[in-house]
Amino acid sequence: MSSPVDASTATPAVSEQVDSGLAIETTGLTKRFGARTALDGIDLRVPRGSAFGFLGPNGAGKTTIIRTLLGLTGANAGTMKILGRPVPLERGQALRRVGAIVEEPRFHPNLSGRENLRLVAAVRGPETRARIEPALARVGLSDRAENKVKSYSMGMRQRLGVARCLLADPLLLILDEPTNGLDPGGIQEFREMIRAMVEQEGRTVFISSHLLDEVEKTCDAAAIVDRGKVIVQGPIAELAQGGGVRNELILSVDDVELALTTLGASELVGDARRSDEGLRVELVGDPQTASEVNATLVRAGVGVMRLEPVRHSLEQRFLEVTSRLDAKPATETAKEVKT
Repeated sequence: MSSPVDASTATPAVSEQVDSGLAIETTGLTKRFGARTALDGIDLRVPRGSAFGFLGPNGAGKTTIIRTLLGLTGANAGTMKILGRPVPLERGQALRRVGAIVEEPRFHPNLSGRENLRLVAAVRGPETRARIEPALARVGLSDRAENKVKSYSMGMRQRLGVARCLLADPLLLILDEPTNGLDPGGIQEFREMIRAMVEQEGRTVFISSHLLDEVEKTCDAAAIVDRGKVIVQGPIAELAQGGGVRNELILSVDDVELALTTLGASELVGDARRSDEGLRVELVGDPQTASEVNATLVRAGVGVMRLEPVRHSLEQRFLEVTSRLDAKPATETAKEVKT
């Protein structure tokens, strides 16, 4: 259900400067439910002005950390800061500039989208009412604002949930599985909306998700969580690379043995081995050395039919570090990882 934690009375402009370069910061955050540890010493750093993915299988602790950050459940140990303010000590001040959707957003089904927002604005002050139309425009619902919410698709209800968050003019939006139930077109629209909020408006958007492909396409940085622990976090490109830069090629050649011998003797190559795709070659140095590797093979009499850089994906990295997937067949897709 949606949580009205974005309530605000008098809110300054989005460009307001705060005392921390991080939108969310946790240290040793721990939450237990009886004998089960849902969050196990979480250290999380979410940069301001970014789209940040909190990525993990269902049941990994994603919703629990959101509820803990928002004060909807208490932590057993550790510290938290939201927009530079300690939580729960200064929870009220911190959440004045936060909008959140926890699980599925709920509305009065027999009221229109605009009427639902007016109800929310009525308890927040006159300046909030002035944000209704811009919020509807931002999420693409201006043309459907007079329709009853019960006629809305899942994607429209998700967008109306974001519009409700925007009434607080938030610096930070926290969204729990926001693309669940959306069709491909809806997912694309949602992705564009999130990027506009970050790039054009300077907001921070924290997205909890198990959809690897969407996190990779939408977010600037991410943390991978499993069994209540953050396994790794950082910029998307660095996560995909596995913490280091690996310049690799896939080669198809007419003489595999001669190619392996030639590559093994080359100072340009760190490793060369067979793979299902052909030969997988790790370069020493920058990607430009690929042309020199090709020339070396040709001079040795090897015919090269294919030379293609390897694109490292977040999916591959997820499979490497997430213990829950260890037993899954290598052919199984991880575009939607569920446990």
